[in-house]
Amino acid sequence: MKKYRILPLLLIVCLLLTAAFPAAAAKSTADASADAPQSTANVSSDGVPQSTVQAAEGSYVLGSDAVKSALDEKLQANCVLLVDEDSGQYYYTRNIDAKAYPASLTKIMTLLLAVEAVERGDVQLSDTVTAYADCNADMVEGASNADIKVGETMTFEDFLYCAMISSANEACNVVAEYVCGSISAFVQRMNARAQELGCTGTHFVNPHGLPNDDHYTTAHDLYRITKEALSHELFATICNTVKHTVPATNLSDERTLSNTNGLINPESPMYRGYYYEYAKGVKTGHTEAAGYCLVSTAEKDGVRLLCVVLGGKGTARANGTTDFGSFSDTLTAYRWVFSNYGWRDIVSASDLVCEVPVRYGRDSDGVTVRPAQSISAVLPSADTAGAPQFEQQVTIYSERDGKPLEAPVKAGDEVGELTVSYNGTVYGTVKLVAAVDVAVSKGAYIGGHLRAFFTNPIVLVVLLLLVLAVIGYVLWLARRRKQIEAERKRRRRAQMEAAEESRAVYRAWNTVCAGTREGRHVTGLRYLPESNELLVYLDSPSWTQEMTLLREIIRARMERAGAHVDGLVFKTTAPGHTPPAA
Repeated sequence: MKKYRILPLLLIVCLLLTAAFPAAAAKSTADASADAPQSTANVSSDGVPQSTVQAAEGSYVLGSDAVKSALDEKLQANCVLLVDEDSGQYYYTRNIDAKAYPASLTKIMTLLLAVEAVERGDVQLSDTVTAYADCNADMVEGASNADIKVGETMTFEDFLYCAMISSANEACNVVAEYVCGSISAFVQRMNARAQELGCTGTHFVNPHGLPNDDHYTTAHDLYRITKEALSHELFATICNTVKHTVPATNLSDERTLSNTNGLINPESPMYRGYYYEYAKGVKTGHTEAAGYCLVSTAEKDGVRLLCVVLGGKGTARANGTTDFGSFSDTLTAYRWVFSNYGWRDIVSASDLVCEVPVRYGRDSDGVTVRPAQSISAVLPSADTAGAPQFEQQVTIYSERDGKPLEAPVKAGDEVGELTVSYNGTVYGTVKLVAAVDVAVSKGAYIGGHLRAFFTNPIVLVVLLLLVLAVIGYVLWLARRRKQIEAERKRRRRAQMEAAEESRAVYRAWNTVCAGTREGRHVTGLRYLPESNELLVYLDSPSWTQEMTLLREIIRARMERAGAHVDGLVFKTTAPGHTPPAA
């Protein structure tokens, strides 16, 4: 019967393990919270803020109306685009999609393609390149150059510096020929690359930008091209180089190239008096048809700007000098923005955002959450525009997932996130973390988990099935026991009947043996009730032959004595066998 007790014991063990599980879960939850990752602030390694604004293309910065009002009358150029270099948002725009001649700003695309060829390994900066025979074929009088002679040899890198720093048109032809095999193939690549960058109003016919009615672009497209070009370190290095020395060549003495960009080169050979300490790169341009053009960048106190000016005017000053509108407009735009915009915290890491309910807390049923770090953005100063009302979207993970936050909670554990936006523009998303620790009440934790466990519909169904299984097992066990007891009684009754039958046979035999002459030769007998056999022991083998007569006499006498002889089998044994005791 021991085997019938195993099932209930297993069921009891399972229930005990189930009850103990929540206690183990408490420890594992606490360990997991300790390993939760921590957020990082939106600042670079040098401490300068980095924009986290997720702005749609073509959107404007907050307060752009004030920028427009301030700059509209001060800027003279036909096309102006002033953009936040990090977020891509516009501070100021004027005719940014109008077609205009780019002049030498074309060389931004030329240098971009050359740098990409270097990065692909198609060409090397150290390659020795020779100016081919027709490199000056399409030049015009007064076009900027580096006095490169046909047959002159220098490195590919030096040709790039000549093209960008000195704005040498013949150097652009040499670069184009060397990269693509021909100028026409290079120009095709220029136009294809412009389309890849999303330019919709640009068409190039040469690599240098000398006048051609079919050679045009827009301020918007030049921003796209320049943004991509500045993402390449080699391009950024070259365009921001003030001076570069080209070693003596086979046809020329050593050259010292001086950057035409007066914003970064106070000794610019063309545009002096515009040096700006916060400026970096990029390229100047001028033809009579294009006017004075300039693409540049500037950075001050973490605010990074990119400005495109096309169609600037040259205005004579009273002292006989010329004011170049591309530079004066650019400086006006930079100075106004830097004076009226700066990094400001939208959300501070010390702000207490909300209270989040906590289950099984020992001393508290909730925890206050705060941002893991501040969210900063470039915003107008308070006296420029009113403080904007930012929208804050709070997401608490426990509410979102439908799983209550449970103790233990440690200060710094991530419990949600906060997204800050304004008019559909997301200014940043930050993790929300617990401001303080919330210790766990083990009794409440285990009790709560037990209640939750035993009220779980699935668990209830399982428990119901277990109860039904136990009840069924008990009923089966009781029935089985009755069957076993009935079988035991039947066997006992059968044994008693067999014993009584044996006694009746013995009595009948004794009666037979006592009343027959043949009976005296029987030394003993044994009745086997299982096979209904009667073993007869004789004292002489001669009587074995007469057993048939003896059997009939015995059967008749036994029937008269009242013994049941139906099917009784008589067997004789060999002489000398000792009969068992009757």
